[in-house]
Amino acid sequence: MNWTIFFIVLAVIAALLAGLYFWGKNLQKKYDSQQQLINQHKQAMSIFVIDKKKDHASNLKLPKQVKDQLPWIYKKRKMPVVIAKIGPQIQTLMCDEKLYNIIPIKKQIKVELAGILIVNVLSGKLPDVKKKSFISQIKAKAMPLKTKEK
Repeated sequence: MNWTIFFIVLAVIAALLAGLYFWGKNLQKKYDSQQQLINQHKQAMSIFVIDKKKDHASNLKLPKQVKDQLPWIYKKRKMPVVIAKIGPQIQTLMCDEKLYNIIPIKKQIKVELAGILIVNVLSGKLPDVKKKSFISQIKAKAMPLKTKEK
């Protein structure tokens, strides 16, 4: 009796691992096709960054088609966006978290754009990004907690 339960649990775990393997393989194929599409359509442009902020997709001035195509998880999450002047137009551009941290405000920079997505920062007067040590990160997170307790 004891061994049958063990083998049933082992079979369920093996089935879960196999399912996760194939699901991950499928997600990797989707990511590769999206990355290939981004690489085909990216172009270098010079933009003037007016502002950058993190906000919900419903509060942003994004095209309706873009808002409709966002997955439901991104509609609830705050997204990093950059408000920039491209030529005579002012547009809201989406970007990755890493790029969001290095993009300066009120500066002219050259970036690679794929639609409204900032893919890469090519040039411009970028601020030096210093890596924080683990202990300084913990201290920075603990500082607001100390002020709340007082």
